[in-house]
This record gives sequence, structure tokens and C-alpha cells, in this order.
Amino acid sequence: MALDVPPGVVTGENLLKLLDHAKTNGYAIPAVNVSSTSTANAVLEAAKKANAPVMIQVSQGGGAFLCGKGIEDPKGELPASAAGSVALALHVRAVAAYYGVPVVMHSDHCAKKLLPWFDKMLEADEAYYKKFGEPLFSSHMLDLSEEPDDENIEICAKYFAKMAKIDLFLEMEIGITGGEEDGVNNEDVDPEKLYTTPEQVWAVYEALSKIGPGFSIAAAFGNVHGVYKPGNVVLSPEKLGKHQAYAASKLGLAAGSKPIYLVMHGGSGSTDEEIALAVTNGVCKMNIDTDTQWAYWDGLRAYELKHRPSLCRAELPLMNRGAAAAATRIVRED
Repeated sequence: MALDVPPGVVTGENLLKLLDHAKTNGYAIPAVNVSSTSTANAVLEAAKKANAPVMIQVSQGGGAFLCGKGIEDPKGELPASAAGSVALALHVRAVAAYYGVPVVMHSDHCAKKLLPWFDKMLEADEAYYKKFGEPLFSSHMLDLSEEPDDENIEICAKYFAKMAKIDLFLEMEIGITGGEEDGVNNEDVDPEKLYTTPEQVWAVYEALSKIGPGFSIAAAFGNVHGVYKPGNVVLSPEKLGKHQAYAASKLGLAAGSKPIYLVMHGGSGSTDEEIALAVTNGVCKMNIDTDTQWAYWDGLRAYELKHRPSLCRAELPLMNRGAAAAATRIVRED
């Protein structure tokens, strides 16, 4: 099955084509968290070298970092988080097509307390749609898994109805991914909540499918955010197959059908076999964050160590703080 999707940022029907291609051909698209244009470019370069589609995603904290530590980002408003996230999306929009592969521009976990960030990105999407006929981002994630299921689904349906009008894809989470990410700490959560049931997944599918086809579900199957060695996290990817089978039976589809776009979070520490089984069961997006953060930092560390003599000169400040101070002095002198 050929991938009939153009290079650059994809949205709407082209995004659905891409996800269907992944599900049909048994692969998951890597979704890599970035917090700068340089990390985004690194992901795009890797995708080009692999000649494969990729997803670039930004978290609320990543957006705030990209906007700059000197900008206040008060809780309940989060203007810097939104501005940085929008800036990243505009950058990816400007350069993605040059890398020759389909690119999905996505925003990561948005808990209820972070909805002001989500709302501001959605405003940017609507403005972009009015001008160009498609949203700025390809998709956004709502993570209301800390809320009761009914409230989670109700809020997701409300937002999805608005998003579907401008061809925006929605990712939602039901069941809880363990560990800690972006200030949401689930390290001490009830272990039973780390495993979503087929009935929970079906409740989401039943509500959202009435609005449109452009949504995916991050169903928990024991996955945990953070750094873990393979074998130290107890995953049950076979549960994902049960979600598909339950939904297929409800829809009257043939055995083996996979009607749901599933997402895998907390992949660090997963074995190759566990990932393969998750993909076989319909996972078409796999989040990558901790591993690539480490690789990026370790690359910088190795480069600095190798080139330290030439870098450690007073006139070449290495840190943003030093660069900002130097710029301030120059402005004052002028």
C-alpha cells in the first residue's frame, strides 16, 4: 500500500490517510517531544534520513521554555506556553516540506488545569484556518484522565466538536499513564488505574465517533513516563487487542478488525517484543521524550568535552543567561 500523502505538515484527510497506512502496514509513527527549533530540526533530519513520517510534539512546559525563561507564564493564563507552542508550529510549518516527509505537528498532554494553554493554541488554529484553509497544528491532545470518566469524555466531546470543524485531530487519554511528566505526578496512583478496560475505551469511541473520525485514544496498559530499563515496567499490550476486539464486536465488524487509532505513551523501558505487540494491536503513534532528551544532552556533553579548549574563551558565553547578559551590555553601550 503506497503512502499517498504529501511532504510537510499534514492535516485532515491526509492525516487520516497517514494513520491508516501505519495501522494497515504494522508500524507506529514516532512522536518526539521538542522544546526548541534545534531539537525540532534534529527530529526532521532523522525522519529525512529514514525516509519516514514523523510527529513533532510540544508540551506545555516545552512551549514555555521555547518562549523564553524571561517571560512570565501565570497559572490560569499560560500565555508564554501558548506563544512558544505556536512559534514552534510556525517554524515547523516553514521548514517541514524541505525534509521531504509527512510531518504531524502535535501538542502533548493537556490536563484540566492547562486548558488555557489549549484554548490559545486553538485560537491560533482557527485564525490560521481562516487564512489558509487548514489549522496551524495537525492535532492536539487532551489528557483529562485524572478526572472522572464521564467528565473526561464530556469535555473531550465538547472540544472535538469545535476542532472537527477546522480539520483538527484529537488525541485523548483514558486510564492513567504512571510516572511524572510536565508537573503531573502519577507515581503513587492506584495500580488498577494503569490498565484501561475495553468498556472505557468503547465509551470514548461511541461518544467521539458521532462527531467525526479524527481522534485517537491513549489507553493505559501499564505504561509509565520516565527512564526505566527494559523489563522494569510491567506492560500488558495484549489488552490493546481486547479493546479493538470489543469495539469491533460492538460495530459488527469482522474478527481481527482494528477500528481504533491507539497511542502508546511511556515507551521508555519497553522491550522490542512489547512494542511490536502494541503495534500489532493498532498502536499507530508512539511517544518518545525521555530517551531523546538524554541523547540530545549527551551529544552536547560529548561535543563540549571534545572541543572544550576552543569553547572556554571569555568572549564565547555558552549559556543563554550569559548570552542574554552580553546582549544587554551591548544594547546599553549603544
